[in-house]
Amino acid sequence: MPHVLIVDDDANTREALMEIASAEGFTAAVAGNIRDAQIQIMRQRPDVVLIDLKLPDGSGMDLFNDIESRATTEIVLITGHASVETAVEALRLGAADYLTKPINFKRLKGLLSRIPRTVDLKEEIGVLRSELRRLGHFGQMLGAAPVMQKLYNHIGRVAPTEATVLLLGESGTGKELAAQTIHDLSLRSKHPFLPVNCGAISPQLIESEIFGHEKGSFTGADRQHKGYFERANGGTLFLDEITEMPVELQVKLLRVLETGSFMRIGSNQELDTDVRVVAASNRDPEAAVAEGKLRLDLYHRLNVFPLRIPPLRERGADVQLLAEHFLAEMNAAHGTNKVLSPDGLDCLANYHWPGNVRELRNYMQRAFILSDDVLDAAALAPVITTQSPVGLTLSIPVGTSLADVDRKLIYATLELCGGVKKRAADILGISLKTLYNRLEEYGPYEEPPKKDDASFHSSDSYH
Repeated sequence: MPHVLIVDDDANTREALMEIASAEGFTAAVAGNIRDAQIQIMRQRPDVVLIDLKLPDGSGMDLFNDIESRATTEIVLITGHASVETAVEALRLGAADYLTKPINFKRLKGLLSRIPRTVDLKEEIGVLRSELRRLGHFGQMLGAAPVMQKLYNHIGRVAPTEATVLLLGESGTGKELAAQTIHDLSLRSKHPFLPVNCGAISPQLIESEIFGHEKGSFTGADRQHKGYFERANGGTLFLDEITEMPVELQVKLLRVLETGSFMRIGSNQELDTDVRVVAASNRDPEAAVAEGKLRLDLYHRLNVFPLRIPPLRERGADVQLLAEHFLAEMNAAHGTNKVLSPDGLDCLANYHWPGNVRELRNYMQRAFILSDDVLDAAALAPVITTQSPVGLTLSIPVGTSLADVDRKLIYATLELCGGVKKRAADILGISLKTLYNRLEEYGPYEEPPKKDDASFHSSDSYH
């Protein structure tokens, strides 16, 4: 049976925690101070340690270093004096979560239910992950570059905790894959992972999609609808393009993050939810706060553990690794055995990839379609040449309003991309939804004439 150590100087708290642990199938030992806890740890290695922050002979965090089996022991800090600084410090030192007094026993039960019951299996999984990582695989992610290994280290540390994660990076870098990996490596991996693109949902519908609604709560609500927070209970909710969420809805999101409860539209009954939130943005969040796109208090709540996803141009040989991976997938799907030529690899390595991994995958798919047995530079170069960001120069006179600069830049980028809006959005670092909204505001855009090379335009449908 898994074993829990409860370290708290309050006898009533210890008794209550023991009852919950026993009900969840744990054996339990108790200690009222750090010295007694150290003795209990030597007697039996705990799978979970519940530590009060304030103890008679010191801080509960002083006990962290006495737990040698940190890889297989979950540490949960309990405090009646919660602060952001305390929580961040506990997570940095290796805590999986922290609970505030009075303790939310429902949340504690959920945490205990996610503890693996077989230590040997956990160790075997750890060995397998280390080997895959050496080969460039980490969860759902692929890449062996030093910047990626550093990212893997941070993900490996934060994934088993309950910390809110904010993923920052350009469009196409793989933020959703990073979020999926965080979920897969967490104690919530057997529960749902639900991705939500906040910029792709109509402002009129996003509240209903996230929080749900009751039948008859508004015109067209002909049945009860469970929102993402309800459906993701026990799991992870990935809020992509968080800066595109309407500001008025950000207030309600902040409340859910702080209280763990929400109400469906049309209801006055609060519902509890146990959801870990991972948010992402391809914009600078501090700039979004300055522009009024993101609430400062929500930014601070999401920014507990920020992670930057590096662009493809900073990942060196990962371009070849990813290209060969995509080609292998296509070969397997179509029963072919196509290969990349050396000049094709050089062509890929010398490009700067403004659309990042997503753009590389699309190029590989286009080259795969156009090639017989070998994907060479001739299959890739036409697209890359057309995409070169130095193809146009935009002159802006001093005194031009910011609105006009924004409009001119968007139109010029569209012209550079041959009218392909998805590519333009990637280069501009905004969502496709945002680009469409700007174009609707500015008026119709007259696309440039189609080029004679039909093969180039045949790739548009893949972007």
